[in-house]
Parts: sequence; C-alpha cells; structure tokens
Amino acid sequence: MNLTAELTKLKTSTLARNAGWMFLGQGLGLIFQTTYFIVLARLLGSREYGIYAGTFALVSMASQYSTIGSGTVFMRYVSPDRSRFPAYWGNILIVTCGFSIVVAAVLHVTARFILNPQSAAIIFPVAVSVCFCTQIAVAAGQVFQAFEQLRVTAMMNLLTNIMRAIAAVTMLAVLHRATAWQWVVVSLFVSMAGALVAVVTVTVRLGRPKFDLSLLSRHASEGFQYSFSQSTSSAYNDVDKTMLSHYGMNVENGIYSMAYRVVEIASIPVFSVRDAAMPRFFVQGAKGVTHSAALAKSLIKRAMLLGTFAAVCIFVFAPVIPHLIGKDFTESVYALRWLSLIPFFRSIHQMTGSALTGAGVQKYRTASQLVAAAFNFCLNLWLIPRYGWHGAAWASLITDASLGAMNTLLLAHACRVEMAKTAAEVMLAVER
Repeated sequence: MNLTAELTKLKTSTLARNAGWMFLGQGLGLIFQTTYFIVLARLLGSREYGIYAGTFALVSMASQYSTIGSGTVFMRYVSPDRSRFPAYWGNILIVTCGFSIVVAAVLHVTARFILNPQSAAIIFPVAVSVCFCTQIAVAAGQVFQAFEQLRVTAMMNLLTNIMRAIAAVTMLAVLHRATAWQWVVVSLFVSMAGALVAVVTVTVRLGRPKFDLSLLSRHASEGFQYSFSQSTSSAYNDVDKTMLSHYGMNVENGIYSMAYRVVEIASIPVFSVRDAAMPRFFVQGAKGVTHSAALAKSLIKRAMLLGTFAAVCIFVFAPVIPHLIGKDFTESVYALRWLSLIPFFRSIHQMTGSALTGAGVQKYRTASQLVAAAFNFCLNLWLIPRYGWHGAAWASLITDASLGAMNTLLLAHACRVEMAKTAAEVMLAVER
C-alpha cells in the first residue's frame, strides 16, 4: 500500500472529511460525555444510577416508534434529490410530535408492570425527554447527514453534550448528591433546549418545512420497517438493563450500565464512519445491493481496526474507572473487560447492516436484528436471574457476535440474488 497515495486520497475525500467532522465533533463530545457520566455517577451513586438506567433503557427501546422511521425515510429520498427537503422535513415534525405523545402515554401506563417501582415512578419525564426531544434532535442530525453537512450535525451533538455536562456539574456542586428523579427533571429541560436549537438550526440553514399529509400514508409502511429495525437494535442493547431493573437489581444495574456506557463511548469512532457513510450507502444502494456491498467492503477493514483499538483500550484502562467515578463502581472494571469486544463486533454488523439498509433491502436487516433481539431476550431471561450482571454481559457479547455473522451472510445472499436476477434478465434479452 502506497502511504502517500492513501494520504492524498484521504485529503481529497468528502467521505473522509465528513467522517473526520463526525469524529471531531463526537471526539470533543466524548470529553463532555466523559465529564457528564463521571459527574453523574458521583452525583447519583450506583443505586440511583441503576434506577435511572432501567427507566432510560425501557424508554430507549420504545422511542424508535416516536418518529416511525421518518428520519431514515428523509435520508433515503432526499439524499438523491434534495429538492424534496421541505415536505420530508415537515413529515418528520408532524410524525414525531404526534407519535411521541402516544408512546410516552403507553410507557406511563405500562411501566409499573415492567420495571421496579422506583424506576417506574420516573418514566414520564424520561419518556418526554427521549421520545420527543431527543428524537427531534436525532432527526435534525439525519437531515444534515442527507446533505452531507456532517460538520453541523457534529456541532449540534456537541452542544447537547456540553449542556448535559454543565447541568451535571452544577448539580454536583450545589447538591453533592441527588436522586434519579431530580436528575431526570433537569435532563428534561436540557433536552428541550437541545430540540429547540436543532429545529431552529435546520430551518435557518436549509429552509422552512412544508406539511404534506400524503407523505405519512405513502411512507408509513416503509417508515415502520425502519422503526421496527431500530427498535430491535435498541432491544438487544437495552433489554438487559430493563430486566435487571425488573428483578430489582438496582445496584448491579448501575454497575453494568456504567460499564456499558463506556463501551458506547468507545464505539464512537465506528459510529462516526457509519454516520458519515450513510448518505453514500443510499446513493450506491439506489444502483443495486452489489454497489452498497462494495462500499461496505471498502469501509469494514478500517472500521474493524477502530473496533480492535477500542477493545484493547477498554481492556487495558478498565481499572481506572473506580478512581474516576467512585468505589461504588469497582465491579464495573470486570464488567468492562467482559464487554470489551463489543466495539469490534459492532464494526462488522454496523457496516454490513448499513449496506442492506442503503440498498432498500431493509427486510433482511430487520430480520437479523429481530432474531438477535429475541435471542438476547432469551439469554437474559436465563442468565440474569442466575448470574446478575455477569449474565447480561455474556448475553451481550454472544448477541453482537451473532449479529455480525448474520448481517454478513445476509448481505452476501442479497448480492447473489441480485446477480442471479441480472443474469436471468440478460439471458432473456438475448433470447428475444
């Protein structure tokens, strides 16, 4: 490999520049996220943090239905034709405003049957924060992704992280210790401010929305597929924390959730590459699944290197955690080391899964994630009552590894199907 040529390609590549912006924004965000979760851990302690984590996990699984996939629908149809922006941006706002209310209400009614009483008591403010505010901000980020303005997306994410870090630091300085309820109320106001900034930024930079109700019915089925797929992804990431809460293991949930949070932060480089490439997956996917697969193949080696580096860093630096967030979280060291391979597995299933989504064969990705979610639920149902957070960690490792294998096989299958169809069409044309 010619190093000079590779560096030249990186300098002139829009994809590399966009990935760089995402990594810079998320990297700076990493500083504030790290500050935020260290301060929050000290503010709440392992028990209160576990109460909050259980609630947040349940809401995260349901929140994907707040937008009915309208953000991904926007990316698919606006990436190739940007003149469609006003109507599809309006569609995001209508759908999210309407469905987030429904989802929050359902969670408020059902939480007491799923979570322990302490976690169920804080469900409504968390639901409003995540289902409405956070989903609006995420959708705004997808709008700028479609326009390949990743710098703006990165800056918006950075602003939210700064606001949360400031809120946590202020509470620690004033209160020293806080309950989960006190934190979720403050977090709600921070999320509302972030959502407002996101909507204003899109409107100022790209234009006003137009409201076309026909889009809701036209793309409802497709959008639901995206939401279902995203909810299954959230399910295999969050069902373990919900189940730890259900069994009343609040302290163990705090220990495990803190470790999982570190893994999420360590996965940022892989997610940066995925986010930067997503518009191109849709553009290449419009030409056929083999084109999106080729893009995935070109990205996956780099993503795997990033995932490997993250895994090594997690394993080596895990003992630092108790010194940063307190002795309440000493067991998080062992949880972190069990979970350390997850960024590597994510580098595989995120790239291959994005190729399937970009090519319009979301049904394959949805199927694999549904199988992964069901498998993860069964593993947790068996392992958590017996082994606590250890069982949750084992289930997460097995699930992410399995999902990487399934997505790889499904992408190869989709390519074979397309090539066979193309060959059949050529033969038919020759015979005619």
